[in-house]
Amino acid sequence: MRKLLNTLYVTMPDAYLARDGENVLIKAENEIKFRIPVHNLEGIVCFGFAGASPGLMHLCCERGVTLSFLTEYGKFMGRITGKVSGNILLRKKQYRWTENESITVRLAKRFILAKIINGRAVLHRAVRDHPQTVDTDQLTDIMRNMAIMAKRLDKTDDLNVVRGLEGQAANLYFSGFNQLILNQKDDFFMAGRNRRPPLDRVNALLSFLYTLLTHEVVAALESVGLDPQAGFLHRDRPGRQSLALDVMEELRPHFADRLAVTLINRNQIDPSGFIIKENGAVIMDDKTRKELLIAWQKRKQEEIMHPFLEEKVSLGLVPYIQAMLLARHIRGDLEDYPPFFWK
Repeated sequence: MRKLLNTLYVTMPDAYLARDGENVLIKAENEIKFRIPVHNLEGIVCFGFAGASPGLMHLCCERGVTLSFLTEYGKFMGRITGKVSGNILLRKKQYRWTENESITVRLAKRFILAKIINGRAVLHRAVRDHPQTVDTDQLTDIMRNMAIMAKRLDKTDDLNVVRGLEGQAANLYFSGFNQLILNQKDDFFMAGRNRRPPLDRVNALLSFLYTLLTHEVVAALESVGLDPQAGFLHRDRPGRQSLALDVMEELRPHFADRLAVTLINRNQIDPSGFIIKENGAVIMDDKTRKELLIAWQKRKQEEIMHPFLEEKVSLGLVPYIQAMLLARHIRGDLEDYPPFFWK
Protein backbone atom coordinates (compact mmCIF):
# COMPACT_ATOMS: atom_id res chain seq x y z
CA MET A 1 0.00 0.00 0.00
CA ARG A 2 1.31 3.43 -0.85
CA LYS A 3 1.93 6.18 1.65
CA LEU A 4 -0.30 9.23 1.39
CA LEU A 5 2.14 11.95 2.32
CA ASN A 6 4.70 10.89 -0.30
CA THR A 7 4.68 13.82 -2.72
CA LEU A 8 6.96 16.82 -2.36
CA TYR A 9 5.44 20.03 -3.78
CA VAL A 10 7.91 22.81 -4.61
CA THR A 11 6.18 26.18 -4.95
CA MET A 12 9.05 28.65 -4.43
CA PRO A 13 9.72 30.29 -7.84
CA ASP A 14 13.44 30.69 -7.11
CA ALA A 15 13.96 27.16 -5.79
CA TYR A 16 16.62 24.81 -7.10
CA LEU A 17 16.57 21.05 -6.50
CA ALA A 18 19.85 19.27 -5.84
CA ARG A 19 21.20 15.98 -4.55
CA ASP A 20 23.27 15.22 -1.48
CA GLY A 21 23.91 11.49 -1.36
CA GLU A 22 20.49 9.87 -0.91
CA ASN A 23 18.79 13.16 0.00
CA VAL A 24 16.78 15.68 -2.01
CA LEU A 25 17.72 19.29 -1.27
CA ILE A 26 15.65 22.40 -1.92
CA LYS A 27 17.88 25.45 -2.24
CA ALA A 28 17.03 29.14 -2.54
CA GLU A 29 19.45 32.09 -2.46
CA ASN A 30 22.34 29.62 -2.01
CA GLU A 31 20.81 28.29 1.21
CA ILE A 32 19.38 24.84 1.91
CA LYS A 33 15.72 25.39 2.77
CA PHE A 34 14.61 21.77 2.99
CA ARG A 35 16.11 18.28 3.02
CA ILE A 36 14.37 14.91 2.73
CA PRO A 37 15.60 11.34 2.14
CA VAL A 38 14.65 10.17 -1.35
CA HIS A 39 13.24 6.89 -0.01
CA ASN A 40 10.43 8.90 1.65
CA LEU A 41 9.20 10.14 -1.73
CA GLU A 42 7.31 8.79 -4.71
CA GLY A 43 6.90 12.08 -6.53
CA ILE A 44 8.17 15.66 -6.72
CA VAL A 45 5.98 18.34 -8.30
CA CYS A 46 7.56 21.72 -9.14
CA PHE A 47 5.45 24.81 -9.82
CA GLY A 48 6.94 27.79 -11.61
CA PHE A 49 10.49 27.71 -12.87
CA ALA A 50 12.32 25.60 -10.32
CA GLY A 51 15.48 24.03 -11.70
CA ALA A 52 16.97 20.63 -10.92
CA SER A 53 20.51 19.32 -11.07
CA PRO A 54 21.43 16.37 -13.32
CA GLY A 55 22.47 14.51 -10.16
CA LEU A 56 19.02 14.95 -8.65
CA MET A 57 17.35 13.80 -11.88
CA HIS A 58 19.56 10.70 -11.93
CA LEU A 59 18.67 9.93 -8.30
CA CYS A 60 14.94 10.26 -9.02
CA CYS A 61 15.14 7.95 -12.03
CA GLU A 62 17.22 5.45 -10.07
CA ARG A 63 14.81 5.38 -7.12
CA GLY A 64 11.56 5.49 -9.12
CA VAL A 65 10.61 9.01 -8.02
CA THR A 66 8.67 10.94 -10.66
CA LEU A 67 9.83 14.53 -11.14
CA SER A 68 7.10 16.72 -12.69
CA PHE A 69 7.30 20.34 -13.86
CA LEU A 70 4.26 22.62 -14.09
CA THR A 71 3.79 26.30 -14.83
CA GLU A 72 2.65 28.74 -12.15
CA TYR A 73 -0.86 28.28 -13.59
CA GLY A 74 -0.67 24.56 -12.92
CA LYS A 75 -0.30 23.57 -16.59
CA PHE A 76 1.69 20.38 -17.06
CA MET A 77 5.01 20.94 -18.84
CA GLY A 78 6.91 17.67 -18.54
CA ARG A 79 8.05 14.87 -16.29
CA ILE A 80 11.14 12.78 -15.68
CA THR A 81 10.67 9.10 -14.88
CA GLY A 82 12.83 6.02 -14.69
CA LYS A 83 12.42 2.78 -16.59
CA VAL A 84 8.90 1.82 -17.65
CA SER A 85 7.61 -0.92 -15.39
CA GLY A 86 4.46 -2.97 -15.32
CA ASN A 87 2.94 -5.99 -16.96
CA ILE A 88 3.58 -5.85 -20.71
CA LEU A 89 0.66 -8.21 -21.33
CA LEU A 90 -1.68 -5.89 -19.43
CA ARG A 91 -0.51 -2.86 -21.41
CA LYS A 92 -0.79 -4.64 -24.75
CA LYS A 93 -4.37 -5.59 -23.91
CA GLN A 94 -5.06 -2.01 -22.82
CA TYR A 95 -3.83 -0.74 -26.20
CA ARG A 96 -6.02 -3.26 -28.05
CA TRP A 97 -9.02 -2.18 -26.01
CA THR A 98 -8.50 1.49 -26.88
CA GLU A 99 -8.91 0.53 -30.55
CA ASN A 100 -12.14 -1.38 -29.90
CA GLU A 101 -15.12 0.95 -30.37
CA SER A 102 -17.62 -1.00 -28.26
CA ILE A 103 -15.19 -1.27 -25.35
CA THR A 104 -14.20 2.40 -25.49
CA VAL A 105 -17.85 3.48 -25.47
CA ARG A 106 -18.72 1.16 -22.58
CA LEU A 107 -15.86 2.37 -20.39
CA ALA A 108 -16.35 6.01 -21.37
CA LYS A 109 -19.99 5.72 -20.27
CA ARG A 110 -18.89 4.30 -16.91
CA PHE A 111 -16.52 7.23 -16.26
CA ILE A 112 -19.06 9.88 -17.26
CA LEU A 113 -22.02 8.28 -15.49
CA ALA A 114 -20.06 8.41 -12.23
CA LYS A 115 -19.08 12.01 -12.92
CA ILE A 116 -22.73 13.03 -13.43
CA ILE A 117 -23.96 11.10 -10.37
CA ASN A 118 -21.19 12.46 -8.16
CA GLY A 119 -21.82 16.02 -9.40
CA ARG A 120 -25.51 15.66 -8.56
CA ALA A 121 -24.51 14.44 -5.10
CA VAL A 122 -22.49 17.61 -4.51
CA LEU A 123 -25.48 19.77 -5.49
CA HIS A 124 -27.87 17.61 -3.46
CA ARG A 125 -25.78 18.03 -0.33
CA ALA A 126 -26.01 21.83 -0.69
CA VAL A 127 -29.81 21.61 -0.98
CA ARG A 128 -30.00 19.27 1.99
CA ASP A 129 -27.64 21.17 4.30
CA HIS A 130 -28.51 24.77 3.35
CA PRO A 131 -32.13 24.87 2.11
CA GLN A 132 -32.67 28.41 3.43
CA THR A 133 -29.51 29.79 1.82
CA VAL A 134 -29.22 28.28 -1.65
CA ASP A 135 -31.65 28.55 -4.54
CA THR A 136 -33.20 25.12 -4.12
CA ASP A 137 -35.40 25.51 -7.19
CA GLN A 138 -32.42 26.20 -9.45
CA LEU A 139 -30.33 23.36 -8.04
CA THR A 140 -33.25 20.92 -8.11
CA ASP A 141 -33.88 21.77 -11.76
CA ILE A 142 -30.19 21.26 -12.58
CA MET A 143 -30.16 17.91 -10.79
CA ARG A 144 -33.29 16.81 -12.65
CA ASN A 145 -31.74 17.64 -16.02
CA MET A 146 -28.49 15.92 -15.08
CA ALA A 147 -30.50 12.80 -14.23
CA ILE A 148 -32.10 12.94 -17.68
CA MET A 149 -28.64 13.11 -19.25
CA ALA A 150 -27.52 10.10 -17.21
CA LYS A 151 -30.45 8.12 -18.67
CA ARG A 152 -29.63 9.28 -22.20
CA LEU A 153 -26.03 8.26 -21.61
CA ASP A 154 -27.11 4.73 -20.78
CA LYS A 155 -28.92 4.38 -24.12
CA THR A 156 -26.22 5.59 -26.51
CA ASP A 157 -23.50 3.58 -28.24
CA ASP A 158 -21.84 6.57 -29.90
CA LEU A 159 -18.65 7.94 -28.33
CA ASN A 160 -19.27 11.42 -29.74
CA VAL A 161 -22.70 11.45 -28.10
CA VAL A 162 -21.06 10.43 -24.80
CA ARG A 163 -18.67 13.37 -25.09
CA GLY A 164 -21.54 15.71 -25.96
CA LEU A 165 -23.58 14.61 -22.95
CA GLU A 166 -20.54 15.01 -20.71
CA GLY A 167 -20.10 18.58 -21.90
CA GLN A 168 -23.78 19.42 -21.43
CA ALA A 169 -23.85 17.91 -17.95
CA ALA A 170 -20.68 19.80 -16.98
CA ASN A 171 -22.18 23.11 -18.18
CA LEU A 172 -25.33 22.43 -16.17
CA TYR A 173 -23.36 21.51 -13.07
CA PHE A 174 -21.17 24.60 -13.17
CA SER A 175 -24.17 26.85 -13.87
CA GLY A 176 -25.23 26.14 -10.27
CA PHE A 177 -21.75 26.15 -8.73
CA ASN A 178 -22.04 29.70 -7.37
CA GLN A 179 -24.94 28.50 -5.21
CA LEU A 180 -22.50 26.30 -3.31
CA ILE A 181 -20.43 29.32 -2.26
CA LEU A 182 -21.97 30.65 0.94
CA ASN A 183 -19.24 33.05 2.13
CA GLN A 184 -16.99 35.58 0.38
CA LYS A 185 -19.46 35.67 -2.50
CA ASP A 186 -18.21 39.04 -3.79
CA ASP A 187 -14.71 37.67 -4.29
CA PHE A 188 -15.35 34.04 -5.18
CA PHE A 189 -17.72 33.43 -8.08
CA MET A 190 -17.48 31.94 -11.54
CA ALA A 191 -19.10 32.71 -14.89
CA GLY A 192 -18.83 29.15 -16.14
CA ARG A 193 -15.78 26.93 -16.29
CA ASN A 194 -12.71 28.49 -17.92
CA ARG A 195 -9.03 27.53 -17.97
CA ARG A 196 -5.71 28.02 -19.77
CA PRO A 197 -5.67 30.45 -18.13
CA PRO A 198 -8.39 30.63 -15.44
CA LEU A 199 -10.12 34.00 -15.40
CA ASP A 200 -11.48 34.11 -11.84
CA ARG A 201 -10.49 32.90 -8.38
CA VAL A 202 -12.81 29.89 -8.35
CA ASN A 203 -11.53 28.63 -11.68
CA ALA A 204 -7.94 29.18 -10.56
CA LEU A 205 -8.66 27.15 -7.45
CA LEU A 206 -10.32 24.33 -9.37
CA SER A 207 -7.59 24.19 -12.01
CA PHE A 208 -4.93 23.87 -9.32
CA LEU A 209 -6.82 21.08 -7.54
CA TYR A 210 -7.43 19.25 -10.83
CA THR A 211 -3.69 19.40 -11.50
CA LEU A 212 -2.98 17.79 -8.11
CA LEU A 213 -5.58 15.12 -8.81
CA THR A 214 -4.02 14.42 -12.21
CA HIS A 215 -0.68 13.76 -10.56
CA GLU A 216 -2.28 11.31 -8.13
CA VAL A 217 -4.14 9.41 -10.85
CA VAL A 218 -1.12 9.17 -13.15
CA ALA A 219 0.95 7.71 -10.30
CA ALA A 220 -1.87 5.29 -9.45
CA LEU A 221 -2.21 4.01 -13.02
CA GLU A 222 1.53 3.54 -13.39
CA SER A 223 1.66 1.67 -10.06
CA VAL A 224 -0.66 -1.07 -11.39
CA GLY A 225 1.07 -1.30 -14.76
CA LEU A 226 -1.34 0.69 -16.93
CA ASP A 227 -0.27 3.35 -19.46
CA PRO A 228 -1.71 6.73 -18.31
CA GLN A 229 -1.63 8.04 -21.91
CA ALA A 230 -3.81 5.34 -23.52
CA GLY A 231 -7.39 6.36 -22.74
CA PHE A 232 -10.91 5.52 -23.79
CA LEU A 233 -12.98 8.70 -23.48
CA HIS A 234 -10.04 11.04 -24.07
CA ARG A 235 -8.28 10.08 -27.26
CA ASP A 236 -4.57 9.90 -28.03
CA ARG A 237 -2.61 13.12 -28.20
CA PRO A 238 1.15 13.56 -27.72
CA GLY A 239 1.91 14.35 -24.09
CA ARG A 240 -1.70 13.93 -22.99
CA GLN A 241 -2.42 11.66 -20.01
CA SER A 242 -5.66 10.44 -21.57
CA LEU A 243 -6.42 7.50 -19.28
CA ALA A 244 -5.65 9.62 -16.23
CA LEU A 245 -8.15 12.21 -17.50
CA ASP A 246 -10.70 9.40 -17.97
CA VAL A 247 -10.41 8.15 -14.40
CA MET A 248 -10.29 11.71 -13.06
CA GLU A 249 -13.79 12.42 -14.37
CA GLU A 250 -15.46 10.35 -11.68
CA LEU A 251 -13.23 11.76 -8.91
CA ARG A 252 -13.39 15.51 -9.65
CA PRO A 253 -16.63 16.37 -7.77
CA HIS A 254 -15.73 14.69 -4.49
CA PHE A 255 -11.96 15.25 -4.49
CA ALA A 256 -11.57 18.73 -5.93
CA ASP A 257 -14.90 20.57 -6.18
CA ARG A 258 -16.01 19.88 -2.60
CA LEU A 259 -12.60 20.84 -1.24
CA ALA A 260 -12.64 24.13 -3.15
CA VAL A 261 -16.10 25.01 -1.81
CA THR A 262 -15.13 24.03 1.74
CA LEU A 263 -11.99 26.18 1.73
CA ILE A 264 -13.95 29.20 0.50
CA ASN A 265 -16.90 28.77 2.85
CA ARG A 266 -14.64 28.28 5.89
CA ASN A 267 -12.59 31.37 4.96
CA GLN A 268 -9.45 29.24 4.74
CA ILE A 269 -8.61 30.88 1.41
CA ASP A 270 -8.19 34.66 1.26
CA PRO A 271 -9.10 36.55 -1.94
CA SER A 272 -5.95 38.65 -1.55
CA GLY A 273 -3.92 35.50 -2.22
CA PHE A 274 -4.84 35.60 -5.91
CA ILE A 275 -2.97 37.66 -8.47
CA ILE A 276 -4.80 39.09 -11.49
CA LYS A 277 -2.51 39.46 -14.51
CA GLU A 278 -2.79 42.10 -17.25
CA ASN A 279 -4.34 39.55 -19.62
CA GLY A 280 -7.05 38.73 -17.06
CA ALA A 281 -5.47 35.46 -15.96
CA VAL A 282 -5.77 34.67 -12.26
CA ILE A 283 -3.11 32.74 -10.35
CA MET A 284 -2.47 32.00 -6.68
CA ASP A 285 0.46 33.45 -4.80
CA ASP A 286 2.99 31.18 -3.08
CA LYS A 287 1.36 31.42 0.36
CA THR A 288 -2.06 30.43 -0.96
CA ARG A 289 -0.61 27.50 -2.90
CA LYS A 290 1.06 26.24 0.26
CA GLU A 291 -2.18 26.53 2.23
CA LEU A 292 -4.00 24.63 -0.49
CA LEU A 293 -1.38 21.88 -0.59
CA ILE A 294 -1.67 21.42 3.18
CA ALA A 295 -5.46 21.17 2.87
CA TRP A 296 -5.07 18.69 -0.01
CA GLN A 297 -2.80 16.42 2.00
CA LYS A 298 -5.13 16.51 5.00
CA ARG A 299 -8.05 15.74 2.72
CA LYS A 300 -6.29 12.61 1.48
CA GLN A 301 -6.18 11.26 5.02
CA GLU A 302 -9.95 11.39 5.55
CA GLU A 303 -11.64 8.00 5.68
CA ILE A 304 -14.63 6.99 3.57
CA MET A 305 -16.51 3.77 2.89
CA HIS A 306 -15.48 2.62 -0.57
CA PRO A 307 -18.72 1.87 -2.49
CA PHE A 308 -17.40 -1.25 -4.26
CA LEU A 309 -15.01 -2.74 -1.72
CA GLU A 310 -17.38 -1.84 1.14
CA GLU A 311 -14.38 -1.14 3.33
CA LYS A 312 -13.16 2.00 5.06
CA VAL A 313 -10.22 3.48 3.18
CA SER A 314 -8.31 6.75 3.21
CA LEU A 315 -9.52 9.11 0.48
CA GLY A 316 -5.99 9.37 -0.86
CA LEU A 317 -6.02 5.68 -1.71
CA VAL A 318 -9.14 5.90 -3.90
CA PRO A 319 -7.19 6.68 -7.12
CA TYR A 320 -5.02 3.61 -6.48
CA ILE A 321 -8.07 1.45 -5.78
CA GLN A 322 -9.79 2.60 -8.98
CA ALA A 323 -6.62 1.98 -10.97
CA MET A 324 -6.39 -1.50 -9.47
CA LEU A 325 -10.05 -2.25 -10.32
CA LEU A 326 -9.58 -1.03 -13.88
CA ALA A 327 -6.47 -3.19 -14.29
CA ARG A 328 -8.34 -6.22 -12.95
CA HIS A 329 -11.16 -5.60 -15.40
CA ILE A 330 -8.76 -5.35 -18.35
CA ARG A 331 -7.03 -8.56 -17.24
CA GLY A 332 -10.41 -10.30 -17.09
CA ASP A 333 -10.65 -10.72 -13.31
CA LEU A 334 -13.68 -8.41 -13.11
CA GLU A 335 -16.63 -8.56 -15.50
CA ASP A 336 -16.97 -4.77 -15.62
CA TYR A 337 -15.23 -1.70 -14.24
CA PRO A 338 -16.89 -0.37 -11.08
CA PRO A 339 -16.49 3.43 -11.03
CA PHE A 340 -16.37 5.44 -7.83
CA PHE A 341 -19.83 6.56 -6.73
CA TRP A 342 -19.79 8.93 -3.76
CA LYS A 343 -22.48 8.20 -1.19
